Amino acid sequence: MDIQEQIKQTVIGNPVVLYMKGSPKFPQCGFSSIATQILNACDAQYVAIDVLQDDAVREGIKQYANWPTIPQLYIKGEFIGGADIMREMYQSGELQALLKNAR
Repeated sequence: MDIQEQIKQTVIGNPVVLYMKGSPKFPQCGFSSIATQILNACDAQYVAIDVLQDDAVREGIKQYANWPTIPQLYIKGEFIGGADIMREMYQSGELQALLKNAR
C-alpha cells in the first residue's frame, strides 16, 4: 500500500484524525499544541498521527490535502484545515458542531 492510500484509509476509517508534530500529550510545535488544545476543549475523540515518526507520512500528508503545513485536521474524511482555521471554527462554534456530528 502506498503512502497516499495509507493516509486515505486512516482519514476515511476514523471519524476524527489529526496529523500533527508530536503527540497530544507532548506536541512538538506550537501549532500542533493549539490544535490539540482546541480538540480537547471540544471533548473530541480523535486519532493523532505523529508525522515526525515517518518522513513518508510527513511529506505524503502535505500532498494528500494539497496543504503545505501541519497540523491537519480531518473530520469524517474531509480536510478541515490547520490550527488557525480550527481556532476560527472553534470561536464561531462551527467546529463543535462538526465534531458532534462525527461521533
